Amino acid sequence: MKRLFFTIILFIDLLIFSEVFIPMDITQNDHLKAYGAVYNFLRNVGGKIEWVLNYKGGSFIVPDCIFIREYCKTRKIIYKLIGSEEIAAIKQTVSENNMEIVYLEKAAKIAVFTALTLGKETIMSEEPWDDAVILVLEYAEIPYDKIYIDDILNGKLKDYEWIHLHHEDFTGQYGKFYKSFKTASWYIAHKRWLEIKAKERGFNDVPTLLKKVAVNIAKYASNGGFLFAMCSATDTIDIALSALKTDIVPPEFDYTPIDPDYASRLNFAVSFAFSNFNLITNPNIYEFSDIDVSNYNVPPESGKEDFFLFDFSAKQDPIPTMLCQNHQKLIHGFMGQTSTFNMRTIKDSVVIMGYLKDMKRAKYLYGGYGKGFFTFYGGHDPEDYAHRIGDPPTDVSKYKNSPGYRLILNNILFPAMRKKKMKT
Repeated sequence: MKRLFFTIILFIDLLIFSEVFIPMDITQNDHLKAYGAVYNFLRNVGGKIEWVLNYKGGSFIVPDCIFIREYCKTRKIIYKLIGSEEIAAIKQTVSENNMEIVYLEKAAKIAVFTALTLGKETIMSEEPWDDAVILVLEYAEIPYDKIYIDDILNGKLKDYEWIHLHHEDFTGQYGKFYKSFKTASWYIAHKRWLEIKAKERGFNDVPTLLKKVAVNIAKYASNGGFLFAMCSATDTIDIALSALKTDIVPPEFDYTPIDPDYASRLNFAVSFAFSNFNLITNPNIYEFSDIDVSNYNVPPESGKEDFFLFDFSAKQDPIPTMLCQNHQKLIHGFMGQTSTFNMRTIKDSVVIMGYLKDMKRAKYLYGGYGKGFFTFYGGHDPEDYAHRIGDPPTDVSKYKNSPGYRLILNNILFPAMRKKKMKT
């Protein structure tokens, strides 16, 4: 009898409250887990979620069900049950302000390009750094696959809607760690593994191998894929693509001289975000080009690396608006091998979503590439200002309301948005 009583109460509850409202403003207890709730509802239940852009930090309206209620309760995600009157009031507010509703309908299958997938069973030891995207995906309980070079060359990208690149060097210069780490065991192991892999796959050298990987990634995006990159992956993939027909790599890395006419042979038409940049070919300089403008000696308390999110028109520009959803517009800066982007080198077709106070540098970019899209986010870890080689991974649970990590998770939901709402 008691069980029947509670079943009746639950049924009445479901009739009165038709939706679950998840706020994403400062009232939210755990912003990062909230993204996991949305993603896992799409993946495990299915249905249409309304993402209310610019309303209470970019809040979500999810169809009411036991799954979403229990998911939020067990993870201490703030939510509220709302009925038709409150839903109508929200939509009225949206219609009268710089807000918009976009619809999320399918959870993207996610891949992270990382040598960490190789593990200790190969001659290549684990790299001495972490990946902020992997850390936040795992905290948010969003599933993903690790893939690496063989997967890319074997055509596995077609199995994914979203791929992430992080601390990668697609130019074949081993991250330009030559001066400081050429005798380190991890550097030697990585270099040796890549040289063996290049021969195994029929390439003359590592730069040529990685150019092919970059080309396959570009084709993936051009065919409709979603590419998200951080740190050195942002500039090195564009450098590698632009240098397909020339040798830009010093002999310390590929044992052959640089093409003396390389500058005239760079093709910027095939790159994602950058053009007309100047390369830095000295192997002892820890920089690839003038795309990156970083001052590693600036202390975090100075605020000089902090950046602002651009305020887009939600109704006219739903994609960049979606990618910038947050509970604050000023984001604390953070460094990486590639930290901020030189405005001069950014293509006119690229949308600048985050910029620094000096207005000479950008932090967060978005653009179309063929039928697909890309987002470039400068820096290594949003909650570790100057992450250095060998530093321990960030404990994301201490930063569950991180606005910097939120930008990563906005991108995770990007492919789920209904296509007819998309426009570049």
